[in-house]
Amino acid sequence: MAAISQQPIELYYWPTPNGWKVSIMLEECGLPYVVRSVNIGKGDQFKAEFLAISPNNKMPAIVDPQGPGGEPVSIFESGAILQYLGRKTGLFYPSEERARIEVEQWLFWQMAGLGPIAGQTHHFRIYAPEPIPYAVERFTRETSRLYGVLDRRLADREFLAGDYSIADMATYPWAKMWGRQGQDIADFPHVRRWLEAIAARPAVRRGIALNAADKKLVDMSDPAVRAILFERQEVR
Repeated sequence: MAAISQQPIELYYWPTPNGWKVSIMLEECGLPYVVRSVNIGKGDQFKAEFLAISPNNKMPAIVDPQGPGGEPVSIFESGAILQYLGRKTGLFYPSEERARIEVEQWLFWQMAGLGPIAGQTHHFRIYAPEPIPYAVERFTRETSRLYGVLDRRLADREFLAGDYSIADMATYPWAKMWGRQGQDIADFPHVRRWLEAIAARPAVRRGIALNAADKKLVDMSDPAVRAILFERQEVR
């Protein structure tokens, strides 16, 4: 296992599914870290100092004071952060090539599939200013298909890549919100068993609980907040 830095990693974070991916990993690895809150309802993600770390104006991001070669490194995109932390610690991201392929394909399945689709499902089912039946049906149906993929994958293994890994940490925060996505977890018994197993892990509970009260600071009924989250674009 690689030596673990004793200088705390700076976690740029807000309590959302993408933020939870990284807080869970940091807790699972036992890495020291400090939270730099990025209040997405106030537009902190558009501040110049944050854009220098995360040019896509999205959290999470990290700054590791002891990155490669002992020099600081900043990383944005939750999947890239998980891979980096896995390489840094030697935990939850195997070095053997075939095992790593298993983890990576399910990590990217989440990054490219379940996360974006479930996010759109949340938007059109909960946050859209007016109902758009086609969009609701389209994204809810595709989310259901992805849960079916997940359920079949978990039918004969405990976790996505066999052993618990960053692929599970990436997928769990979105899958645990199945109710908001118009899904019935009874239709996916293997997913339900997997959700329960992950939820029982102490590090996962700590990662999900991190700054949980901050969610109340974002009033989704406030038009100004909704404009920041759904309409504002980075100035070029």
